[in-house]
Amino acid sequence: MATSYGAAAPRAVAHNMVTTQFELDGYRVVRTLGVVRGITVRSRSIFGTIGAGLQTLVGGNITLFTNLCEKTRAESFDLMLQHAAELGANAVVGARYDATEIMQGVTEVLAYGTAVVVEAVK
Repeated sequence: MATSYGAAAPRAVAHNMVTTQFELDGYRVVRTLGVVRGITVRSRSIFGTIGAGLQTLVGGNITLFTNLCEKTRAESFDLMLQHAAELGANAVVGARYDATEIMQGVTEVLAYGTAVVVEAVK
């Protein structure tokens, strides 16, 4: 799959046109364009790891890791939406996330779904 994901990429699919369901309420699928994905690979910095280690001493939410995870998921999601737009989609159904630790401290986050063209039900 060759995607530009660059400045010349078409506008991304709107967030409200993405669902984990296989149907989008109020719309009908008129064309299925195929699987789309966005992949981001992140590593923890030594400073982030030390800071998160200190946060574990007091317990509770480890905000350094929470923020890293949220940023990574959001980036993967946005890349998936860009890929869908490149194919001419205006929606994504069956959206999912997957994460794999590639090596210690390095994780790949994948957002994927099915790019579709939908039209409003009258």
